[in-house]
Amino acid sequence: MIIDCHAHFTSEPKAVLDLRAAQIKASSNEEPWPTRNDLNVSDDEIRTGIDAMQLKTQRARGIDRTIFSPRASAMGHHLTDEKLSLEWTQISNELIYRISRLYPNDFVPVCQLPQVAGIRPGNCVRELERCVNELGFIGCNLNPDPSGGYFNSPALTDPWWYPVFEKMCELDVPAMLHVSGCCNPSQYTTSSYYLNGDTTAFVQLIMSDLFSKFPTLKLIIPHGGGAIPYHWGRLRGIAFMNQRSELEEIMGSNIFVDTCVYHQPGIDFLVDVVPRDNILFASELWGAVKGIDPNTGRDFDDTKYYIENSPNLTVEDRRKIFEGNARRVFSRLSRYIGKN
Repeated sequence: MIIDCHAHFTSEPKAVLDLRAAQIKASSNEEPWPTRNDLNVSDDEIRTGIDAMQLKTQRARGIDRTIFSPRASAMGHHLTDEKLSLEWTQISNELIYRISRLYPNDFVPVCQLPQVAGIRPGNCVRELERCVNELGFIGCNLNPDPSGGYFNSPALTDPWWYPVFEKMCELDVPAMLHVSGCCNPSQYTTSSYYLNGDTTAFVQLIMSDLFSKFPTLKLIIPHGGGAIPYHWGRLRGIAFMNQRSELEEIMGSNIFVDTCVYHQPGIDFLVDVVPRDNILFASELWGAVKGIDPNTGRDFDDTKYYIENSPNLTVEDRRKIFEGNARRVFSRLSRYIGKN
């Protein structure tokens, strides 16, 4: 089985996009903003986008299940206050829930959280509980930088974040550490900002004793882990200088990366450097990079092809990356696809 652990709902009906734009405009003008009661989206409208985009490509590539969440760049934790963030988050999560019910053999739901820049993330616990216990979600996306590019929140290892980690451990669900849109003009959202967020999160984690406090906490760093593979030696050396363990030991059963790396040499390097027990297959359909690589004639984001053609992977390595590791990280996944 091929399990893609990282994809977003990027074919939203126009009514959803219009409502969000109206919310942000009204909020910035301190006017009443539209709510879910102002949104009318039919199942057929959802199917039109899903069938033509995510599902068509997913089936063509032979991906059996996709772990699916709201569009990351649209979470917009830096744009609104707590009340509006919760409203938009619940609208987004309920759309994902509907998709998981419309396509029970294709998509498995993961939620976003109602974070707000400068507000303690303990306010997210109730929505996480609702999504997992009432809607059957198997994980969440946690934004390590709700400021939208200024990285002014406490590090992930600070007690500021502990209420979310405690609830994640209690529910036994992982989080993908995924930033949202960027308002810092010096960074580009889906390239420099995303990769900066990924790398920053990893460094915060390896320089702490967070997992001694939360030994069952599971965190996924997307986009191949940002700069982790390329600068493994630098990070390993800095860890040693600070009396830390080997990176493999720190990652253990707590830190994972995905395979959203869009060329063959990048995937080959990733799987040769990062422990293969800590790599989860992902392609981020339809995400940041759409289109054909003119050098290969293949889609940039066809990461399944790269894994299948990476020369140093064994059959067992590929089984772990494609399926086994996702089953370990997402313990609730078995409710959707059964056990091995």
